[in-house]
Amino acid sequence: MKTQDISYRDGAVNLNGFLAYDETKTGKRPGVLVIHEAWGLGNHAKERAKMLAGLGYVAFAADMFGDRKQVSDMNEAMAIITDLLGNPAKGRARTRAALTTLLAQPQVDASRVGAIGFCFGGSSVLELARDGGDVKGVISFHGGLQTQAPAQKGAVKAKVLVCTGADDPMIPAAAVNTFEEEMRNAGADWQVITYGGTVHSFTNPEANGSINPAILYNKRTDERSWAALKSFFAEAFA
Repeated sequence: MKTQDISYRDGAVNLNGFLAYDETKTGKRPGVLVIHEAWGLGNHAKERAKMLAGLGYVAFAADMFGDRKQVSDMNEAMAIITDLLGNPAKGRARTRAALTTLLAQPQVDASRVGAIGFCFGGSSVLELARDGGDVKGVISFHGGLQTQAPAQKGAVKAKVLVCTGADDPMIPAAAVNTFEEEMRNAGADWQVITYGGTVHSFTNPEANGSINPAILYNKRTDERSWAALKSFFAEAFA
């Protein structure tokens, strides 16, 4: 497997992403953008990029904060992500800068590209879909579903999959219902999978409940949602 850091920009902001692909394969193949959680681009997103490379995709883990900044304080994290998600034009531009970088890789089949995200990253890929991003599919894992700019009718080109925890207090049932209604009104091709006995950050083994008891890894749900990813992209990239 080939991995490398790639520097790119969003206007004046310096960004440093992480690329992973199987260098033994030849020819172009689907590309998948990976967007990190609220803590910045770290091990979790990079490991997911490697897992996607193992499935035969070219994966690019975005740096949404700039200079690969990572944070450990919840208040600092919330300030950064609120700035990006509370200003849809700014957040969407940051995501599109990463997507453009992925599309520029010579191994990528630009006609078969998708995006996944975790927590803040899940919200970000949904914003990409709402904004009419030219991708085949997006998957949100335990991502926030609210938005300042709901999708307009006919705007969503991508297939949409949301994987969420039934007991996640950060994404209550009312938010899920509102999101589903938004997707209906937009005429999108969407799915929501709700996993029982599951709270927030269920894909991240480093989530041990120490920051918040509702931020907790769930091995069973992690495996089930990754299996859903495989099926989803098999259809989206067919």
